Amino acid sequence: APVYFMNIATELRLTKIMPLVYLYHKDVQERCIVLGKITPERIKRNSILFKTLCIPGYIAYVLVCVYAINGANGFSAGFWQLFAILSVMNLIDRFAVDEWWVIHTSAWTISGTEDLKPYITTHDKCIKWIFGTVGMALISAVLAGIMNIFIR
Repeated sequence: APVYFMNIATELRLTKIMPLVYLYHKDVQERCIVLGKITPERIKRNSILFKTLCIPGYIAYVLVCVYAINGANGFSAGFWQLFAILSVMNLIDRFAVDEWWVIHTSAWTISGTEDLKPYITTHDKCIKWIFGTVGMALISAVLAGIMNIFIR
């Protein structure tokens, strides 16, 4: 969990003005562009920065925890530990970030887009929950499989 929040802090620091607008729906992004808050190029750049800096950080974090710290050996031990850590990270994201931080605080409100709320729709929540369970299991299986090849 500490790496998760460090990655958010890194993202906020790297992208400054409209840090995470690429996570919002297209209608919010377009409104921000019309309002002159950000350019399409900046949105794309911020998205690429996140994908190249933060996602590898998440992967490195779970691999270090499971294999370097816990000493997992074999596919099964690695899979279950990876799945547990990624599932906890997913729960933090769903409840602490999506349900509390985004919905119940003004921290994620972009002035001029208030009429486009909720930023996270019911459909979005369903997709995130499905990916957060099935997706994390698949990611855990892939990472455990890869690590099983290198650690014998």
